[in-house]
Amino acid sequence: MGIDLNFTKGQGTGNDFVLFADPDGQIDLSPAQIRAICDRRFGIGADGIIRAVRSRSLEAGAAALAEDDQAEWFMDYWNADGTLSEMCGNGIRVYARFLAEQGLADVPGGDTLVVGTRAGVRDVQRNAAGYQVDLGRWRLDGGEPLVRARNLAVARPGLGINVGNPHVVVALADQGELESADLSYIPQLDPEPADGANVEFVVPGDPLIVDGVGHIRMRVHERGSGETLSCGTGAAAAALATRYWAGQGAPNQWRVEVTGGTLGVRMFPAEDGEHVALSGPAELVYDGVFRLN
Repeated sequence: MGIDLNFTKGQGTGNDFVLFADPDGQIDLSPAQIRAICDRRFGIGADGIIRAVRSRSLEAGAAALAEDDQAEWFMDYWNADGTLSEMCGNGIRVYARFLAEQGLADVPGGDTLVVGTRAGVRDVQRNAAGYQVDLGRWRLDGGEPLVRARNLAVARPGLGINVGNPHVVVALADQGELESADLSYIPQLDPEPADGANVEFVVPGDPLIVDGVGHIRMRVHERGSGETLSCGTGAAAAALATRYWAGQGAPNQWRVEVTGGTLGVRMFPAEDGEHVALSGPAELVYDGVFRLN
């Protein structure tokens, strides 16, 4: 016997999600059901699923509450292939708007919503661009694996960066290379990270810096979802990698053009080290009901 899932479709720069409220953690979707929901021909279609569940109702939420007892809500995020993911930069902004519009949390302008994730607690605020999330402390991660992608003639070195989830960022020579890469195929990493990685291909703006703000363009293949129109944590990783390559004097504010729009990235000091913040739009598209078998 099937059940009806009340859902909301949301998107942030084209990175799209199916969101549903399950405050007490009573709905346990299987990987097969998640794949069916995210299927773009036979389901709703999405890059991932976000369950709005109270941290106290989920085993993974205990760590969030231990880190910050204000983290009432947990972002339970699943990739389109049914695998769990630690974090999603576009997803958490859309999630904050979903909580606000469902009346589950109050997110007035200037105030902070504390959200639990598998990457730790994250702070989200409303701003002029939509919503901003502090992705926390970032780190170089995993060295410089060689990256091979279909339609790119030779393997390129990538830079491993972790912003709560793993990324490998690859610099390309020009827009032509960026457009020719076929990201319907999974890029091959050597060595392959144990848990996989999102892979970003980046081209610097010309000029790179305008009025003190860095400009780059990127495409992304997301682990568990394939090529997407945008990846928020990937945009942050791409800006961090470009600043790293540019060297001393590179700015701490960046505009990242993705296929689905533009995101803002900002690096800033914090007590536990340098943090990176992501800002951009968060839209709720429509509500519906989906029959789960």
